[in-house]
Amino acid sequence: MNWRFLAWGGLAAAALFLIIFGGWLLTLPSRPAFANAPTIASQEADATIAALKPPKRQRPLIAIVGINEETETTDYLLPYGILKRADVADVVTLATGPGPVTLFPVLKVEPHATIAAFDAQHPDGADYVIVPAMSRDDDAKVVQWIKDQAGRGAIIIGVCAGAKVVASTGLLDGRRATTHWYYLKELRDKHPTIDYVRDRRIVVNQGVATTTGITASMPMSLTLIEAIAGREKAQAVARGIGLPHWDARHDSGAFQFTRPFALTAIQNTLAFWNREQLGIALAPGIDEVSLALAADAWSRTYRSRAVTFAATAEAQPSRNGLRILPDQVAAHWPAERLLQPVASMPPAQALDHTLQRIEARYGRRTADFVAMQLEYPRQGAPD
Repeated sequence: MNWRFLAWGGLAAAALFLIIFGGWLLTLPSRPAFANAPTIASQEADATIAALKPPKRQRPLIAIVGINEETETTDYLLPYGILKRADVADVVTLATGPGPVTLFPVLKVEPHATIAAFDAQHPDGADYVIVPAMSRDDDAKVVQWIKDQAGRGAIIIGVCAGAKVVASTGLLDGRRATTHWYYLKELRDKHPTIDYVRDRRIVVNQGVATTTGITASMPMSLTLIEAIAGREKAQAVARGIGLPHWDARHDSGAFQFTRPFALTAIQNTLAFWNREQLGIALAPGIDEVSLALAADAWSRTYRSRAVTFAATAEAQPSRNGLRILPDQVAAHWPAERLLQPVASMPPAQALDHTLQRIEARYGRRTADFVAMQLEYPRQGAPD
């Protein structure tokens, strides 16, 4: 009886929404404006690599910074996992305060240090500071710290909507930049002197780099590896993560707020009685890149949320030594809601596999909806 009431309540809410917002939905495009991503001239590619060369140390120091209360999962973990695989730099994860970093939409990790402890150990600063998206763009501690690091000669890299955090420091004023498609208008409205560059996943200008949406952290990390250790090393790491071809090429028109995107968000939100909690077994040595991509994708369906579980509450070390805290203590998970491990395959393939699984469970539109949020150029995108 209760489920029937909830179902009718959901239908009533959907009907009311369509009455109020139906006209708005009709104004949205029915599909993205797909086009061939423009090629990157060799001179531009070479200039990008030159601009990202290590500014201080032969073996650079890379700091990935976040606030403790909600820093984006993939932005924080992908650069760490990929750069650690390369072993061409010292890579540390930082938080503004003591304690774990709660990532969004999912996962919780123990950072290596606070920004204060990092400053005490490295008074000359980092070579690179990677800035993920955060729940607050103007956190006073992180904004001041980024400005201080830039003043000490660090190259600042805003990943995805991390560009909004970098913009809050003033470092993007008058510079060329990009960001996640969904936040572009907000960025340009708040910081009108920024020179937006479309059709590029990575933009570097005067010691500050920015990227498009979430999955751009993969080619960004590979580009940084190439700048530090050369093309051959970057290619070897790229093969290892299942991304043999990468550059700054991007089709900006393929990512926008469309009618199918909006309708999928509405429909999946209203189907609250069908929401699932899907379990991922957290074991020592788990690949943090594959884990982040899978957990992030499943948690963006608006139909499910991925949670990690382990037999104890102790943090589990990842493949590259990051300590990940389980969301729940459990020895087992119901088979119908247990996500199959993806750690056995290269991370980029793990994302494709996850999107295929999402499509099989919730339909093509939900899989495309997730890929759009991740700003991921999904293979076989609809015409």
